[in-house]
Amino acid sequence: MKKVKLGVLVSGSGTNLQAILNACKKSSYPAEVAVVISNNPEAYGLIRAQKAKRLSIIISHKDFETRESFEKVLHDTLKEQKVDYVILAGFMRILSPFFIKKWKNKILNIHPALLPSFPGTHAIQQAFDYGAKITGVTVHFVDEGTDTGPIILQEALAIKEGTSLKKLEESIHKIEHRLFPKAIELVSKKKIRHVGRKIFLGRS
Repeated sequence: MKKVKLGVLVSGSGTNLQAILNACKKSSYPAEVAVVISNNPEAYGLIRAQKAKRLSIIISHKDFETRESFEKVLHDTLKEQKVDYVILAGFMRILSPFFIKKWKNKILNIHPALLPSFPGTHAIQQAFDYGAKITGVTVHFVDEGTDTGPIILQEALAIKEGTSLKKLEESIHKIEHRLFPKAIELVSKKKIRHVGRKIFLGRS
């Protein structure tokens, strides 16, 4: 089975990267991590990649005068590694239309809330502070808006009375580590189809 090649972008600890690396160990899994790229030289995700014997590359945005010049090198590096899909696993940079257009319907992101509720940063904290009774996790394609791309998968989580923010974060992360590899598998096997901005599961 020819495996789909993933380019995973990280900026921090890389726990979602680890979940993806673990999934890729299975011979039946349809994807493999071709390269891990970080804009942060201190990102622990780079060490995770090295331990898994995956190519890891640092491309610091601080070395470029403009976002577009940074993203051009990022794009070229992904192309050099013959990447099919770009996976945002805690990549703390907003991608410009320049990059997104080049990878249309090829960039997957995970968000710790049920979009369209609580987009942007600190989504778990937002839901907790708001007093939401239900939150969850969303995996979606990236478009030019902020967390507005077509939704691939979602999983809900009830926030029980008395749940602490720390416990909620732990529960959300457990869902993320299960849902992201599942969404990547569906996309890799072409078991999704686009109808407008909606995505339906099943052969495309």
